[in-house]
Amino acid sequence: MLAKLVSTLDVLSKGRAWLGIGAAWNSEEAAGLGLSFPSTAERFERLEETLQICLQMWSADESPYQGRHYQLARTLNSPQPLRRPPILIGGGGEKKTLRLVARYAKACNLFAGPELEHKLDILRGHCQAEGRDYDDIEKTVMFSLDTGDHGEKVDDLLKQLQWLATLGIDAAHGRVPRVWETERLELIGREIVPAAAEL
Repeated sequence: MLAKLVSTLDVLSKGRAWLGIGAAWNSEEAAGLGLSFPSTAERFERLEETLQICLQMWSADESPYQGRHYQLARTLNSPQPLRRPPILIGGGGEKKTLRLVARYAKACNLFAGPELEHKLDILRGHCQAEGRDYDDIEKTVMFSLDTGDHGEKVDDLLKQLQWLATLGIDAAHGRVPRVWETERLELIGREIVPAAAEL
């Protein structure tokens, strides 16, 4: 169903849909929504099977899929997406998540913390093991766009963005504290966006 939803969105958006996916982490949210939250190992097994199913359904292959957790009699997907939607996998797990990025994804989403450079090195190693070009993967990070109450953090924010750019990060996205204060958004548009475009 997820593959079909993304396919439909891709058709409706004229080929702009992405699939952003991960192994899940918020057990409290799952419980609040009445969703099952299996063990970490099972969540990763289900994630990999989901990726395999999506890729098969976004191809001409309608053959059955037999996984440990999912069994499909026929992987019919009509209408097909306009192009195979790119996959972004979120998370920085070194053994499983980043290996799945190297194997299946067009992009990854990491945290912009002190371990970021190490995580990118791990991803580079997984790419080498998978025979994948590391540079073909778009690197994105979660990042707080905090300009401060009166713009006092703009210089620090620009330095952090410069650091991310030197690591090869393609996009930084995340929350803006007190986003309802439009002055913060205006400051980002005036000071951050033009400077970041030059990086």
